[in-house]
Amino acid sequence: MARRINYGKLMHKAMQGLLAEVLQDVSANGLPGDHHFYITFETAHPGVDIADWLQDRYPEDMTIVIQEWFADLVVMDDRFSITLNFGNSPEPLVVPFASVKTFVDPSVEFGLRFDAHEDTGEDDEPEEMPEAVAEPAAVEESDPAPEGGADVVQLDTFRK
Repeated sequence: MARRINYGKLMHKAMQGLLAEVLQDVSANGLPGDHHFYITFETAHPGVDIADWLQDRYPEDMTIVIQEWFADLVVMDDRFSITLNFGNSPEPLVVPFASVKTFVDPSVEFGLRFDAHEDTGEDDEPEEMPEAVAEPAAVEESDPAPEGGADVVQLDTFRK
């Protein structure tokens, strides 16, 4: 088969780079204005490091909110680490970018959806166009979760 440009893989890598750049800026300068983030990630993904009780409570996916209280945000090439408050208990988390499913900044109606993407190491495999689109998205914030719970965000499908 002839070599093909793997646009899906390139788009996925670019979107992860965008997320990393945003988090790096927040790490260096704090959150500007009303910006805040909802990040949903796969808790069972290799490299995710969260407390056992969080893993038990969220065995598949977890949505974190980066807003008023967070500490120790460190961005690396392939992951970020952060300490968040869960029911008045600070908990460190390590989240690989490859585990991220969605990133939303409701203050500016911006969202990204990362579809599952396996890195086969081969650039010549044909691939369908990714469903992730970097464009403003309508965001609905749910009612606040009970004490110690996580907020859940309903996302549009990012399709026209």
